[in-house]
Amino acid sequence: MSALASSAAPTSAAFDGTHAVCVRELSKVFGDGDGRVTALQDVTVDIAAGEMTLLVGPSGCGKTTLISIIAGLLEPTSGTVEVLGQDLGRLSNGKLVRFRGEKIGFVFQQYNLLPALTAAENAAVPLVIAGWSRQRAVARATEVLDSVGLGSRARSLPSQLSGGQQQRVAIARALVHEPRLLVCDEPTAALDAHSGHAVMELLRAVAIQPDRAVIVVTHDSRVFEFGDRIISMSDGAIERIETPAASMSGRESGT
Repeated sequence: MSALASSAAPTSAAFDGTHAVCVRELSKVFGDGDGRVTALQDVTVDIAAGEMTLLVGPSGCGKTTLISIIAGLLEPTSGTVEVLGQDLGRLSNGKLVRFRGEKIGFVFQQYNLLPALTAAENAAVPLVIAGWSRQRAVARATEVLDSVGLGSRARSLPSQLSGGQQQRVAIARALVHEPRLLVCDEPTAALDAHSGHAVMELLRAVAIQPDRAVIVVTHDSRVFEFGDRIISMSDGAIERIETPAASMSGRESGT
């Protein structure tokens, strides 16, 4: 990480509406008494749209807890989270589920594909849940599969695909409803170096848009080069925020 420019974590401030995600003084505590565990403590950070932000740090440092709260899957103990201009703490359970289904896409380490469904049917699941007809949803999913290089495998079952191909289906599923926040939890952990590199290249090519933020949790230092920003965590807190120099120079030169 020697080729990184470092900056301090942001200080607490009011939401300014210029970031896709604004986290302020966020804490999360599990359990109580002797079993009390502080997973996050006073985390303040902003995530910009149009960028890929990598969230890194040792196991147990709070990365997954943080993205779970940002994605509306966990409630914080204290603090506030604003996603795409919406304060998640002000949403009822029903509205939060609807917001998550419309605005957020998820990519996980385990591909979580349904074995009896084809690649296109798996990728279409978020649209079917949203009320699209099966025919229309599968047609849209097939288009997205084509964009990730799997158009010819749309009718294949997961068992007929390699690990890298299954992860591409999972990415297509996460993007099929055009979310404005994409959350990826260890998307390369189950892949070899070559396949992991290809998945990160794909995410940069198809997922990053001016109005979409991409957050990737990873332990894999081999993929740090793909991040626009790297947020390092330790013991439930933001330790530092860095920018890969290569990524900066590439943007400055227009490449």
